[in-house]
Amino acid sequence: MKFLFFAALLQLLTACSVPIMQLDSHATGKNAKRIFVVHNNWHAALVVRMADLTEGLVPEQDHFPEAEYLEIGWGDRDYFPATEESVGLALRAAFWSRGSVLHVVGLRGAVREYFTDGEIIELALSPEAFRRLSEFISASFSRAGPSIPAQSQPGLVPYARFYPASGRFSILRTCNTWIAEALKSAGFDISPRYVITAASLARQVRAHEVKN
Repeated sequence: MKFLFFAALLQLLTACSVPIMQLDSHATGKNAKRIFVVHNNWHAALVVRMADLTEGLVPEQDHFPEAEYLEIGWGDRDYFPATEESVGLALRAAFWSRGSVLHVVGLRGAVREYFTDGEIIELALSPEAFRRLSEFISASFSRAGPSIPAQSQPGLVPYARFYPASGRFSILRTCNTWIAEALKSAGFDISPRYVITAASLARQVRAHEVKN
């Protein structure tokens, strides 16, 4: 029983250390901003179009001058960047996290050439809802000042960086919970308290999916 518990814990936390690759947009509405939730049943990330972000609101975007999209994920500051799995790191992240990080990947080009093993959920937001979402994302970075990009370190894949973030990771507040909180801030009918895995997040998000 203990083995199964730790195996499930490691699977959940390992999923929150894998970036989700880039996405294509099929936006159609004149007043709609399109974003994407991408997941592989355990880990989820947000993808937003760089051109939609208000200039200066997320100063870290200047670190990705060639990108068309930003893939943004959140996780434990010790476990997420680790290149090797560790039971000790997993337990500390789940129960005694020392902080969190954001993993940002600059994306360019057609998405489905890169992301083929998970689900892509497209959402439409009003400009005001997108502004609130953008402010939530911006507030998740831990910076010296609003206009000063957070310090970074290399990410898990090329064209990616880790940034110190606000909030504390736990077994009950995972990378997927952070996505739910972001969507709720934009006005979506999402209940973060019921989200731990990406699968539990996707069950709620699909109700708002744009049908092309």
